[in-house]
Amino acid sequence: MNSTLITPRHIVIRGVNWLGDAVMTTPAVLRLRERFPEARITLLCPEKLHDLWISHPAVDAVQTFKTGEKFLSVARRLCSIDADLAVIFPNSLRSALETWWAGIPRRVGLGGGLRSWLLTDGVRPVSGAVRMRKRTQAEVHRLTTTRTSLTAPRTAYPTGSHQLHHYLRLVGHLGANAEPVPPRLAAGTTASQAMRARLGALLTSGKPLIGLNAGAEYGPAKRWPLERFADVARTLAEQTGCHFVLFGGPADIPLAGELTHRLQGLPITSLAGQTTLAELMAALALCRVVITNDTGPMHLAAALGVPVVVPFGSTSPELTGPGLPGDPRHHLLLGEAPCAPCFLRHCPVDFRCMQSISVEHVVRAALDVLAQNP
Repeated sequence: MNSTLITPRHIVIRGVNWLGDAVMTTPAVLRLRERFPEARITLLCPEKLHDLWISHPAVDAVQTFKTGEKFLSVARRLCSIDADLAVIFPNSLRSALETWWAGIPRRVGLGGGLRSWLLTDGVRPVSGAVRMRKRTQAEVHRLTTTRTSLTAPRTAYPTGSHQLHHYLRLVGHLGANAEPVPPRLAAGTTASQAMRARLGALLTSGKPLIGLNAGAEYGPAKRWPLERFADVARTLAEQTGCHFVLFGGPADIPLAGELTHRLQGLPITSLAGQTTLAELMAALALCRVVITNDTGPMHLAAALGVPVVVPFGSTSPELTGPGLPGDPRHHLLLGEAPCAPCFLRHCPVDFRCMQSISVEHVVRAALDVLAQNP
């Protein structure tokens, strides 16, 4: 904690650029509001994340920028906010440079490298924590072919490495309570009413509604095989009579179309590429369980109080898992491979981490959630 802090009048939070990361910042935003209840808090984020923040109880105002917007344009917008404290969540040179150029007197962010020259308060990472490190393709090939590596366990990370701890570390530097709380969000009333009307018969049958999210914007290495999603859905339909709703962004429309084709005859509606962020939140909140890859909707569902079942292959729940680390409501299924997690967008070998997670594992996890939440 920095004891020399003068109570700020106006705080600007430079938000992160990805949906899942944004959800993981919500505990830190709440803690910042607790610390400075009288300050005005403005959050700057990409346009696509506007709906996430506009009704958030800790935020007074939201300013947005377009994807690809020029540096000077964003920096001038920051300057117009007239804040006396900036909390910078992205660990990027540009985000620190924006707040420096805007002349905000106090600028708090993770230190290191050139960023440290642009911050008034460069905060050290959580003690003992390990940050994400991408493996090289050569390293993956070595780990999957060397005899001594073939039986090596999946890499584990120490407690405190989860990304939400790093965001809490920043506000803790300002005297806020850095004890973690789970990300919590609520769907808007208007969007919820509209989504109930839109899903219609899927909700009035009395059968459980299960969400399926087979895409992953980051890249194919995060995607559990589509045919296994289909096998899971067919098995669950046979055993529970459940209905399904498919999620995804515009890029996932072909994937959702293929999954819908594979599940012909089942009660299913695809919302892939057809929702605003507010509508996506409303639809996720209606599900009893969401079976999803490691994506933004995974984080959203968990923050909305919906249990998730997630195959993890190339990424690590210890770093970016849903909700609060260790939450027993969520079933995080770890793919076993000596190279996992590699954090690559494309698997350079045989996708063995995801292939090791069976249909039976996912079905069992989903049935367990349904049994615990009748």
